[in-house]
Amino acid sequence: MFLEEYDDIPWTALNYMVAEANYGGRVTDDRDRRLISTILKDFYSVNILKDSYKFSPSGVYYAPENGPIDSYYEYIKALPLNDLPEAFGMHPNAEVSGAIFDTNNLSQTIISILPKEAVGGGVSQE
Repeated sequence: MFLEEYDDIPWTALNYMVAEANYGGRVTDDRDRRLISTILKDFYSVNILKDSYKFSPSGVYYAPENGPIDSYYEYIKALPLNDLPEAFGMHPNAEVSGAIFDTNNLSQTIISILPKEAVGGGVSQE
């Protein structure tokens, strides 16, 4: 697709190309494809051309201003190491739910590798 051939940016076509053709070919669930398309509507819209437009309520995620490549590196380095739920349009409690899941999974793994019983009259792990 050559964007220079259009007077206006074809936002719907861009969204379709990325959500359906690119990712959609790898995503088999209809609901997941619909979710990808919905999330991308925040990124592929006329609003992104506004300097004040932010991808998240906190303003952490935004399209940096046009500049030298080093300015993009600095922006990327300033982003949080772990993506905040708001980066995906989710409520902040989604992070808590994910942490609980990870903690439970880790605890179950640790318990599953502990010896089940003491051998030879020694002191047990408990």
